[in-house]
Amino acid sequence: MTEPAFQTRQRKPDWIRVKAPTSPGYHETRKLMRSLGLVTVCEEAACPNIGECWTKKHATVMILGDTCTRACAFCNVKTGMPRAVDPLEPEHVAVAAAELGLEHIVVTSVDRDDLADGGASQFVKVIEALRRNAPNTTIEILTPDFRNKGEAPVAAIIEAGPDVFNHNLETVPRLYPTIRPGARYYASLRLLESVKRMAPTLFTKSGLMVGLGEQRLEVHQVMDDMRSAGIDFLTMGQYLQPTPRHAKVEEFITPQAFEVYAAIARAKGFLLVAASPLTRSSYHAGDDFRAMQVARAAKLEQAKA
Repeated sequence: MTEPAFQTRQRKPDWIRVKAPTSPGYHETRKLMRSLGLVTVCEEAACPNIGECWTKKHATVMILGDTCTRACAFCNVKTGMPRAVDPLEPEHVAVAAAELGLEHIVVTSVDRDDLADGGASQFVKVIEALRRNAPNTTIEILTPDFRNKGEAPVAAIIEAGPDVFNHNLETVPRLYPTIRPGARYYASLRLLESVKRMAPTLFTKSGLMVGLGEQRLEVHQVMDDMRSAGIDFLTMGQYLQPTPRHAKVEEFITPQAFEVYAAIARAKGFLLVAASPLTRSSYHAGDDFRAMQVARAAKLEQAKA
């Protein structure tokens, strides 16, 4: 197997460029989110796939406000002292899911280190509201790390019954002090490990950005760590610098290099791998959830044979 081919360029290569969103579906989705007072990570994180996803009326809701208590070097979400938690937010998320006719919804949040449970109770309320108002919608949560909050927040969310529990490791351990200074790599890994320990059949998922200066063997080690924690689904995408204030792109990884990374990850035993320059945690999440179900069923059948 050939090694991934890295290409160092500061100007975005052709495979990264996307068209500006202009479709009627995009504007309808935006109007609905504004009318319900909901925040989306699609907008806050300046996701390059927003045009495609919103045209299909797929949106990733970001709960617990639009202000994060941390200041990660890769993230475009604003930092500061957040407002009080909105008690109407869970019902508004459920209304949005019902009106958009979502088969699958991804719910994420800012970090809320100011809250005793890190915001876990709001995740629980959102899941409960979705089950009441959109019972046919499968639910994927993308949580913060709940650092220094103990296992109670994670246990409460698991009890609420999401279909997928996602928490992104984001980058390799060596880069945490500069890229994700408010977090700890092994704390995030332990969170995912604890989810699988508490709920062995719950699908777990985690993501990596590449292009921040990581070495390929470091990426391979993160894959091994994820598999040791029982993570089912790995997503990998190109880091894009949202503003000049953020960490710069060290490398633009070629599509061919992503294919090699994906092949290595599959060989390591992940149920599912999504790896491409524009892959993001919630990109095609509904299709990927169904693919995970099929992959697990096939694996169980193979084990019986």
